[in-house]
Amino acid sequence: MRLTFRRSEPQPGTDDASGVTGPARVSPRTKDLTKRLSAGDIAVIDHVDIDRVAADALVTAGPAVVLNAARSTSGRYPNLGPEILVEAGIVLVDGLGDAVMSIADGHRVRVDGAKVFVGETLVAEGTLQTPETVAASLEEAREGLSDEIERFAENTMDYLRRERELLLDGVGVPDVKTEIEGRHVLIVVRGYHYREDLATLRPYVAEYRPVLVGVDGGADAILDAGLKPDMIVGDMDSVSDRALACGAEIVVHAYRDGNAPGLERVRALGVDPIVFPATGTSEDIAMLLTDDAGAEVIVAVGTHATLVEFLDKGRAGMASTFLTRLRVGGKLVDAKGVSRLYRQRISNLQLVLLSLAGLFAVGMALLATAAGQTFIGIVGAQLDTVWSWFGSLFRSG
Repeated sequence: MRLTFRRSEPQPGTDDASGVTGPARVSPRTKDLTKRLSAGDIAVIDHVDIDRVAADALVTAGPAVVLNAARSTSGRYPNLGPEILVEAGIVLVDGLGDAVMSIADGHRVRVDGAKVFVGETLVAEGTLQTPETVAASLEEAREGLSDEIERFAENTMDYLRRERELLLDGVGVPDVKTEIEGRHVLIVVRGYHYREDLATLRPYVAEYRPVLVGVDGGADAILDAGLKPDMIVGDMDSVSDRALACGAEIVVHAYRDGNAPGLERVRALGVDPIVFPATGTSEDIAMLLTDDAGAEVIVAVGTHATLVEFLDKGRAGMASTFLTRLRVGGKLVDAKGVSRLYRQRISNLQLVLLSLAGLFAVGMALLATAAGQTFIGIVGAQLDTVWSWFGSLFRSG
């Protein structure tokens, strides 16, 4: 049941002696909320251990304040999100409790320090995060990181026992129509720095023409970059209808029991998808599928590469990501490595055209000077003499 309060008068995003006011945008799922946030809004979330991807999405949306019902850093591990938000100048108040989630979406609220008001009614009070409090929380979390690593290892072994046949022998990987054998594959996840990585890889994409695989919202990232995905893999919770209808082959990630929440949505769009039941994350099954289909190289954009990034997802299933990388082995290359090592090759035709352009530029420069015109006149006279000599040889013959 939602709380109802008298609306306050200040305009959205204004700062005054009584704090910051604006319309509340409420959702327990941060990635859903960021799609409808506007600059100056007050984001209301329930997100334990705000991760880097969520924080980057919030910064891009530009809310004036982020109100978190949960603790932004629980101490489980040193998550990166709160630091990103505070450094971006966004007010972050966390530990507000369930009451803040009862604010009606769109209702005007006022944030004064760590207190949240609707009208003159105090709804909740939490902890105002500053660079100092964030640094202290991260330091405490680092002390408990060893326990989290142990849990991560236990989850890894559990996943290996359950998915041994899939990881070792590829049992259960479906056949796909997309031609992958012997080709490069570019897998795009809407994760860390995916926009920058896609931009730096444009010369690589233009030359090698890799198979473009979007993992859920990664398909929209591919479209936004002016490209078209060949395949979309995921549970279809964050990909747009535009991407699903673009003509790419669709692989729906289902639970191990075959339940696929995103299947009905895809079929409602008139698309007949492939279903891939597996535990783990959608980016994992995208790598396993393309590896099993014979990809020569798999380039990953926005995926997870370090232990902290694995933990930053905040769920036990990230253990599958670690094992998937062991399974794919030497085929997998991070996008940042490709952008650093790759240099676009220059063809012989390009070299010839470049040389001709250089000669033309030199000729035009010579024509622009008196000395150059004299030099060209002398060269022309010499060529005329040679031509006359050749002509006399044929006439004498």
